Amino acid sequence: MKDDRTTPMRRALLRGAAALGVAASAGCFATDPARTPGRAATGAAATAPGAPAPGAPAIAPLKPSAYRLQPLTGYGPPARTRVVVKPAVRRAPILRIDSGGRRTMVLTFDDGPDPAYTPDILRVLREHRVPAVFFVCGEQVLWNKGLTRRMVDEGHLVGNHTWSHPLLPSLSRSAIRSEMLRTSEIVEHTVGTAPEWFRAPYGAWNRSVFQIGAELGMEPLAWNIDTLDWDTPGTAAITRSVRQGAGPGAVVLSHDAGGDRSQTVRALRIWLPELLAEGYEMVLPDRTVV
Repeated sequence: MKDDRTTPMRRALLRGAAALGVAASAGCFATDPARTPGRAATGAAATAPGAPAPGAPAIAPLKPSAYRLQPLTGYGPPARTRVVVKPAVRRAPILRIDSGGRRTMVLTFDDGPDPAYTPDILRVLREHRVPAVFFVCGEQVLWNKGLTRRMVDEGHLVGNHTWSHPLLPSLSRSAIRSEMLRTSEIVEHTVGTAPEWFRAPYGAWNRSVFQIGAELGMEPLAWNIDTLDWDTPGTAAITRSVRQGAGPGAVVLSHDAGGDRSQTVRALRIWLPELLAEGYEMVLPDRTVV
């Protein structure tokens, strides 16, 4: 795991962004130390869009450090007026889909988008004409809006994986709502539609998470095949976990960010065409049948 530290210049920029944020919208920082095992640290501080203030020195955009400098709270455009169809509040997440007797499966990728690995995954999916659900973190979307739009343009769904990947049950209800709402807002601002599916980081759910997800018009999707790719177990191990768990209605959990995902990409190139050749169909989840 990389040990990413904030440079003096970055600290100065963050202090300036914080001052502007307080003056403009009374924002504050939302922090949480939780991490997925094996995750490297990425993310960035949110900055106000538009040109620099008159007389301000021109500064090249900074690339975010590997993971999770906490951005300013309150980021995003004003909430738009839209009709939200609220699903029922569940007591457990959806683990698999209704296959209707067919050999259908759902592919999901968490923690992105990441310019190092997401494009490779998108290329493999496009090659085999397969859709997937990408559960994105809002702070990653902030720095990779083009990749997020590409996901939708190529027929994939974008789901909500919170803003900064915290352990949600350890947060207050208002903090949980902020993590989920800000991500829905930036996704809607980026691709034109808000997420209709969400996934709790670490698969850690509680009643508040289900309630707030439903209030925001989202269904909770978990998984029943965990590739454990976050732990980089090797291409063969990842491939084996998918092959052994494959079956009608299965939901596969993989990651396209948060660390070295080259094994995930290599494994996808192996097991995906094999399952397609065996008659499996990769589909998107349908809210009308869950």
